[in-house]
Amino acid sequence: MISALHTLIYSDDAPATRAFFRDVLQWPFVSDEVPEGEPEWLIFQSGPSELGVHPTTGEGGFHAPKHHSISLLCDDLAATMDDLRSRGAEFTTEPVDRGFGIVVFMAVPGADDVMLYEPRHTVAHNLDS
Repeated sequence: MISALHTLIYSDDAPATRAFFRDVLQWPFVSDEVPEGEPEWLIFQSGPSELGVHPTTGEGGFHAPKHHSISLLCDDLAATMDDLRSRGAEFTTEPVDRGFGIVVFMAVPGADDVMLYEPRHTVAHNLDS
């Protein structure tokens, strides 16, 4: 039985990206023992998750190539942005209502921007297992 979803972010500056998730987002983490002088390898608890499947073409399609995407959800986008800004987060867009939710993109040091949004759709991350 599958027990969890493990996502990956590939970064040009892994220590800076890890510091962002540790210090700005303040996500809990574990770390295995590493030899002295090697960078700490953090695995973050990202909270509840859900997975959507979007078509690449046709009705409702985004006319985009096959790819994967990571988005973070919140209950109150404005309050979450204020809180994250107070810890150093930078946003690369203004909030926009995209129908499915109010969306903003957040800079992640060493990696691509991540979408943060307040969903307007029914969510699955809080279903009973």
